[in-house]
Amino acid sequence: MKFFIDTANLDQIREAQDMGILDGVTTNPSLMAKEGITGDQNVINHYKAICDIVDDNVSAEVIATTFAEIVKEGEALAALNPKIVVKVPMIKDGVKAIKHFSSKGIKTNCTLIFSAGQALLAAKAGATYVSPFLGRLDDISSDGLILIEDIRTIFDNYGYETQILAASIRGPLHIVNCAKLGADVITAPLAAIAGLLKHPLTDSGLATFLADHAKAAGK
Repeated sequence: MKFFIDTANLDQIREAQDMGILDGVTTNPSLMAKEGITGDQNVINHYKAICDIVDDNVSAEVIATTFAEIVKEGEALAALNPKIVVKVPMIKDGVKAIKHFSSKGIKTNCTLIFSAGQALLAAKAGATYVSPFLGRLDDISSDGLILIEDIRTIFDNYGYETQILAASIRGPLHIVNCAKLGADVITAPLAAIAGLLKHPLTDSGLATFLADHAKAAGK
C-alpha cells in the first residue's frame, strides 16, 4: 500500500520523506490556505517546492468547475512537473475532464468520492486514483470503510486499474483497516502516519532493554 501525506506543510512533507515511507502528497485549497499560501503564482510555486521534495505523485487540485476551465487549469498544472496528478472534483464536467486527461496521458485523482457509484464513473472515465472520504462519512454516522470495501469489490470484478486512494483519514486505525480491505493508497496527516509507530509495549520493552544494557555496562 502506498502512503501519501495530506498536507501543504513543507516541513511535514520533508519529515515523512525522511522516514523513507512516503510515496506522494495530496493537497487542496484548504490545506494551502492553512499554510498561508494565497494567490495563483504562490500556489504554483508551492507545488513546485513540493515536487522538489518527493519522488512522485503530487496531487494538485483544480478550482474550476466547468469542463473547459478544468481542462485549461489541469493541463497547466500537469505541465509544471511530471510528478503532478491533477485533482478533479466528482462532478459531471469533472468526469468529462478526467476522460480528456486520460486520453492525453495526464494522471488524475477524482476527489470528493462518497459513493461506490461515483467511484465507478471515475474509473470508467480513466481516473488514475479515486479518493473516497472515510472520515467525513464517519462524521455523519456512516461507515466509510464499507465504501472502501464496496469500491474494491467493483474494481476487482471488472479489472479497473484505477487505484483506491483512501482519504479523510483520522487516525492509525483507519490506515490499518484500509490496508486490510485492500486500499491501494492512503493519504493522511503526519500525526496519523506517525501514530503507527506507537505501542506501549514497544515503549516499555525498549526502556527495559536500555536499562539492562546500562546495568551490564556498569553505568
